[in-house]
Amino acid sequence: MTRRRGSILRILIIVFVGLIIAQRYRSGQSDDDRGAASSSDTTRYVASVQQGLGASVAILLDQSGSMEDEPETGGTTPKYLIARRALAEVLAQTDSFVSRQPGFPVNVGLYTFTSNVRQVLPIAPFDRRQLTLALEGLPDPSGNTAIGEAMALATADLYRAGTIRKYLLVVTDGENTTGREPDEVAREIARRSEGAVRILLVAFDVDADKFAFVNEVRGTVIQARNAVALRAGLDTLYRGRILAEAMDAGETLPLPMLSDSATPRGAAPAVPPSRPR
Repeated sequence: MTRRRGSILRILIIVFVGLIIAQRYRSGQSDDDRGAASSSDTTRYVASVQQGLGASVAILLDQSGSMEDEPETGGTTPKYLIARRALAEVLAQTDSFVSRQPGFPVNVGLYTFTSNVRQVLPIAPFDRRQLTLALEGLPDPSGNTAIGEAMALATADLYRAGTIRKYLLVVTDGENTTGREPDEVAREIARRSEGAVRILLVAFDVDADKFAFVNEVRGTVIQARNAVALRAGLDTLYRGRILAEAMDAGETLPLPMLSDSATPRGAAPAVPPSRPR
């Protein structure tokens, strides 16, 4: 009798353990399925707030360990200090732009990426003093390079910024070493935003060919080997592309409010300029 009870107990234990293993296996499958669905998400981005005129820029700054090194082409200043100073100088141009075009908002957010992604400043109306303090207060570089994860996080935030124009401005000195691959994320962003999010990348002290995927999604890559080239590259992308594109589209100019009867003779009725999604 005792022996039979022992056998029954062993059978129950085996069945119980088997059920636990099966449950964990099913749970693991579900997690894998959710991960696969997330990585191949094809749903269109939808803004969580009403969008209007303006430009929103998410700055993604590499803070990985290699940014403590000096550029290979000369100089004794670490790359992270060069990048912070160049960003502060270039973004200072926003003040004069906004003063000339007060009806055209420019929102700027700051993100850093190492092994993880950190939102340093949320995407909000440009505040030069706040941005300068944020750049000066960043910790020393360390860790890996999560470019793809930073791009994905910042893009979601751009759709909460309330502007039609959306940009990712990436500054990095190396390839992705952790998290999702940036080429995969870039293609997903292009697909889900239908081209509304523009990716602009400065390859600092690294071969720009490593980021050829940016050109494939109609973005722009600029190579910068030293401090002077980095400053020039950022100026080209920020002032020469982000701010200039808004003006070229006529978005910074007041639209004429004319009725049909008030339209000058021989002139066509005023038509608002086309705008991106």
